[in-house]
Amino acid sequence: MRPAGRSETGSLYFQYPHFDAPAPSARAAPNTAAPVAIVGGGPIGLTAALALAKEGVRCVVFDNKATFNDGSRAICVARPSYYILSKIGAVAPFLEKALGWTTGRTFFRGQKILEFEMPDSSDEKYRPMYNIQQPYIEQFLYEAAVTSDLIEIRWQSEATGIQETQDGIRLTITDPAGEYTFAASWLLACDGARSPMRKLRGLRLQGENYSGRYVIADIQMAHDYPTIRRALFDPESLPGMTVLIHKQPDNIWRIDYQIDDDTNEDEALREDEIRAKVSAVLNDIGYDGPWELEWWSIYSANTLALDDYRDGRIFFVGDSAHIVPIFGVRGLNNGLADAANIGWKLGWVLQGKAREALLDSYSPERRGATLDVFANASKSARFMTPNTHGWKLMRDAALSLALTHPFAGELANPRQMTAFTYSDSPAVLPDDPAFGTGPGVGALMPDARFGDGFLSDALGTGHTVLCFTNALAQELKCAFASDAEVRILTLPHPSTICEKFGADAQSAYLLRPDMHIAGRWKDASAQKVIDGFRTATFQKGTSQ
Repeated sequence: MRPAGRSETGSLYFQYPHFDAPAPSARAAPNTAAPVAIVGGGPIGLTAALALAKEGVRCVVFDNKATFNDGSRAICVARPSYYILSKIGAVAPFLEKALGWTTGRTFFRGQKILEFEMPDSSDEKYRPMYNIQQPYIEQFLYEAAVTSDLIEIRWQSEATGIQETQDGIRLTITDPAGEYTFAASWLLACDGARSPMRKLRGLRLQGENYSGRYVIADIQMAHDYPTIRRALFDPESLPGMTVLIHKQPDNIWRIDYQIDDDTNEDEALREDEIRAKVSAVLNDIGYDGPWELEWWSIYSANTLALDDYRDGRIFFVGDSAHIVPIFGVRGLNNGLADAANIGWKLGWVLQGKAREALLDSYSPERRGATLDVFANASKSARFMTPNTHGWKLMRDAALSLALTHPFAGELANPRQMTAFTYSDSPAVLPDDPAFGTGPGVGALMPDARFGDGFLSDALGTGHTVLCFTNALAQELKCAFASDAEVRILTLPHPSTICEKFGADAQSAYLLRPDMHIAGRWKDASAQKVIDGFRTATFQKGTSQ
């Protein structure tokens, strides 16, 4: 919502573009078919399109709007997501615009009870977290997408029907010029929490709804507080409630404040009520300067997901597959990981580099990640918005104890989003028990300083084998000489990288295109690595 007198996209800091619907010629034969159709042109759909394009696969993206989503919405982008943005060739403007941060502070009744630092070091290419408004996220992804000849975006184009065919799906698309059908071999449903595609398929999200509700209010002010996430419990401005405060680019500040269960939603969203609550919060943090109201909305915390993220030739990606609480900033980041995951896998299958069975790993990997998010975010949600009198008593007791005992403040640590480990996935190998340390199979590869840059910079576009001896590396280079999708990388032994991976001179790691570890061997041989690669990619001749 916007202040009175301003349009839906009348932003103080962002110029929303207007996108025309496709010309009739663009939606006439032969332009009514593609290998992949994507419904939803937000951050998830555009990331999926860019991931497919990296694999050389053409797609058409349909979005029913004429511009980007209004309001800041999802603002916290985590380190693992920056690796995804780098892989799809879109990270540069994010690094230029976003505000990186490492620190969070928590206050109870005006007294600081916790200051936490997210893990960071000189070995890390990216900061643990970045703040950037969703319109910028969509703009930067869109700008990357339109440079690709493999991505077409059709605005003001709503998918109003879907039908299965013998070799794919057929969409009914409605735009200002009328209705037409579009055929694709595969469909990615990236159409958000209210997903029309999910409803058309008769699917329902299952899970738990939490009682706590928050108003989001974006304001513009010249406040000199650093980029530090602040959480206020039981502040003077809102007794018994919780407030979150984040700094964003362009002097935009996000204030999320809890409203009690008895508050009428329409009342809470009135502009005068928003202004009064924001003024009180600003008084609490000692800011008495001028400010302008930018945008506001409301949300509640839910843990909901589909039982299966795949429905035949349709894959549900992002909020169409799951809805998670914002605490710990896992919503957008979880969706970006979904898009990257299905993007490279579908690309490999369509390019004939892997059997279709690889696609069966998408749902267990990404639904497993969602359930892990639920386990962590549910703890945060119960602490931020206790859903029973008993939980509130326990939470308030912990906060009171933290005033005099610092250890209790750790209970208010939101435990920010980390990449999920696919240890039980059908697309990774059994871990080698000979390893005593180092990242296990299914984990995201830890980055490290390497040469003049970082290890992540040296990885291939496909799979990468990390070797710690030249002899093994040379054997593998000969074995994979005809396969441009496998890069052999030799790392020094001994070295700090070697120690980080728990590797001996004869060890090897097999990394997937998404930087997750597909397999590792303490005492590797060329044949072990070759067989492991074929198994992990479900190539012909394997038993999977």
